[in-house]
Amino acid sequence: MITADTINEWLSAKEDEHLDFKEANQQYDTTKLLRYCVAFANECGGKLILGVSEVTKTLREVVGTKAFPDLNEIKSKILDRLHFRVDVHEILHPKGRVLVFEVPPRPVGQPQQLEGAFYMRSGEDLVAMTSDQIHRILKEGDADWFTLTAKAGVDSDEVIRLLDTQTYFDLLQSPYPSTRDKVLERLAKDDLIKASGEKWTIYNIAAILLAKNLHDFSPSLARKAARIVIYKGTSKLQTQDDKIYSQGYVTVFNSIIEFIHSSAPQNNFIEQVVREEVKMFPKQALRELIANALVHQDFSVTGSSVMIEMYTDRIEISNPGTPPISIDRFIDESRSRNEILADLMRLLGICERKGSGIDKVVHAAEAYQLPPPDFRVGETRTVAVLFAHQDFIDMPIGDRVRACYQHCCLMHVSGRKMSNQSLKERFRLPDSASPTVSAVIRAAKDKGRIRQVESERKSTRYAQYVPFWA
Repeated sequence: MITADTINEWLSAKEDEHLDFKEANQQYDTTKLLRYCVAFANECGGKLILGVSEVTKTLREVVGTKAFPDLNEIKSKILDRLHFRVDVHEILHPKGRVLVFEVPPRPVGQPQQLEGAFYMRSGEDLVAMTSDQIHRILKEGDADWFTLTAKAGVDSDEVIRLLDTQTYFDLLQSPYPSTRDKVLERLAKDDLIKASGEKWTIYNIAAILLAKNLHDFSPSLARKAARIVIYKGTSKLQTQDDKIYSQGYVTVFNSIIEFIHSSAPQNNFIEQVVREEVKMFPKQALRELIANALVHQDFSVTGSSVMIEMYTDRIEISNPGTPPISIDRFIDESRSRNEILADLMRLLGICERKGSGIDKVVHAAEAYQLPPPDFRVGETRTVAVLFAHQDFIDMPIGDRVRACYQHCCLMHVSGRKMSNQSLKERFRLPDSASPTVSAVIRAAKDKGRIRQVESERKSTRYAQYVPFWA
């Protein structure tokens, strides 16, 4: 039961895809309400609360609302327009009337829509779902790709021949079992294979992770092999190297990282500081971005794989599918498309814990004095770009603003706030460059990427900043 005390508890809660507050002092637009109901339903349900004012990003107060005086009428209208029921609670709070629209999650495999538009939340805004996100929901009723059969009717010796079981136990940091049967027993316990009479069924999850050769399974699995292309120059005109790694991801992961890192150009800027040979792209950043691409790809997209393309001035790492969260929130949030794969990759030490990857990439880019990484979403692919070193004076204003935003996010997730001083340090600029850095901060504020924290100090010298969503 929702009471005035419940409302008081929610006032200090963080707004997310499941909770939103609106002042709606006098009224609230019905169409906007319907859109929010659709968005909440598409994101596993949530609550829209009317009659609460946002004093600051972290301070709210009840102001009361006169919207929707006839609750039966609005409940009926929601049901009529959306074809699902939304519970509406009226709470007579000491400071005013509050309405809570409690939206249920959508049915499995069924995205909700209003007049043909499929809505979801992005920060405080409503945005249209991409075709990829709609397709993913529609596929929910199907069997999980990872539990589909990669190869059936396989005898015990064939399982050992097809899968790199030695690497599996090495990554688990577990002694290799003394008998073949114990190896198979462990693989079955971890849901990688299943006994079928005297034979075995190997699941897709086992093949994609541990295959000695994906071509031994099926053409569709073989097309999921990671591919690396190295170009001469900054365009695709001349190819220096083109490699396809047809083994399972965990089997070949470290080899991919070593090959990419060793093939990268030198970072002369950092070499002058540390006086030793340093590659352009930090190994940790490469590791995180490549692991992310492997884990978060959409396996339902056929004939498409993870691509790693390196040029003399950048490296682009792309995967099939679009992300389930906004690219603005890559640093502070994590939502995996493939939980089974992500959990196993973390268990095997390939991935970091949830939500700790992209912040490490941004931190490494700052330490190596690289331009800010760029994350791009196309119709069917997600691309992460790491750039070669560039002096601040040569950096376009768009890159400077993106660096400012990412630095602000990085400070925020570590419990600190960005300042002119911290951003100067990020760009390795002297104290005399304060006006230049202030101009970057001003541009980031004007574009709505960051906001200034309220303070009694009026001087911009002491101003502190947080991301727009904080």
